[in-house]
Amino acid sequence: MSDIRNYTLNFGPQHPAAHGVLRLVLELDGEVVERADPHVGLLHRGTEKLAESKPFNQSVPYMDRLDYVSMMCNEHAYVMAIERLVGIKPPIRAQYIRVMFDEITRILNHLLWLGTHGLDIGAMTMFLYTFREREDLVDCYEAVTGARMHAAYYRPGGVYRDLPDRMPQYDEKKSQWHSEADFKRLNADNRQGDLLYFIEDFTERFPKYVDEYETLLTENRIWKQRTVGIGVVSPERALNLGFSGPMLRGSGIEWDLRKKQPYEVYDKLDFDIPVGVNGDSYDRYLVRMEEMRQSNSIIKQCVKWLRENPGPVMLNDHKLTPPPRETMKGDMEGLIHHFKLFSEGYCVPEGEVYQAIEHPKGEFGIYLISDGANKPYRLKIRAPGFAHLASMEEMAKGHMLADVVAIIGTQDIVFGEIDR
Repeated sequence: MSDIRNYTLNFGPQHPAAHGVLRLVLELDGEVVERADPHVGLLHRGTEKLAESKPFNQSVPYMDRLDYVSMMCNEHAYVMAIERLVGIKPPIRAQYIRVMFDEITRILNHLLWLGTHGLDIGAMTMFLYTFREREDLVDCYEAVTGARMHAAYYRPGGVYRDLPDRMPQYDEKKSQWHSEADFKRLNADNRQGDLLYFIEDFTERFPKYVDEYETLLTENRIWKQRTVGIGVVSPERALNLGFSGPMLRGSGIEWDLRKKQPYEVYDKLDFDIPVGVNGDSYDRYLVRMEEMRQSNSIIKQCVKWLRENPGPVMLNDHKLTPPPRETMKGDMEGLIHHFKLFSEGYCVPEGEVYQAIEHPKGEFGIYLISDGANKPYRLKIRAPGFAHLASMEEMAKGHMLADVVAIIGTQDIVFGEIDR
């Protein structure tokens, strides 16, 4: 008679804790996982091939849609790869703006991770807390780009435009659902200055919010029962499996591209690299919590520098960058150049480059080959989540079925970058 305790279970792709369109085929002995086989490809957009059919500058918005929680960081690696091939460097002010928004994006990413990870394993309040802070940060995205998610703000040669000198205001005439008192509260004092003032106000408040998260979770016995000793990965295995970012640092390896291979202005900023000790889900939680505090400190330093140092945010080389809008609107030559740049792009010298950044999820890299044309000959994206998902069986084996949800959460995976 066969043992009815052994059976195969489909986890996803519609499972609410799968963080995207993941299908896991689990072989179980009762509720204990014997094997976990991840099936990917259900969100495959063909981003790499699409980018090879478009001029270099037209693929920036595709990058936003890879990891759709860390939008500007994806753009950053792609834009820097083009800049290295062309042999240009953006103005110093643009570099500080990029770093500031990279760290805003890191906090945005970790807040969504914390809220959904908490929701997955029973801490519902976290989701409500973290989205409260995310609203302020996506307002910063909206202020510089007009979009709350897919920004297309970084451009080869700098950024789309300088920081606005006025925060957008909530308009009473455009909503019937709020009272006058609501609008006064929404357009509070921190919205009455420029964007830097708004961001600075956020950095003053944010450490208290992180303290609130830690009060809810860090010593919570249910949280610790669900995360301590779950999905343990030794330092040696983390390296062998190709881990990066918090997954690697959670296992005790102090590796961060912002320190080890600095890019932009990270070598001018003061911050620490948090590392774990035990390599379990709880340590990875602690690492990400401290990363939010460090990112907050970096943003503060960038705000201070940007306030004291005005200047250009885009190179003045109009072979690569569009003419100013005033020129374009009043001059037919500028208008023609604008349309030619955005429809045909520009030719990039022959060569190949690999450009990586310290993405919120790990090492996000762009391998780019140019044959001298106006579009990439080859584009390969190194997505951190792909290597992390590949370790699912090793991390889940011997754990209970409910722990699979905690392990998916601690990996912080998003399927846009995994399927590409």
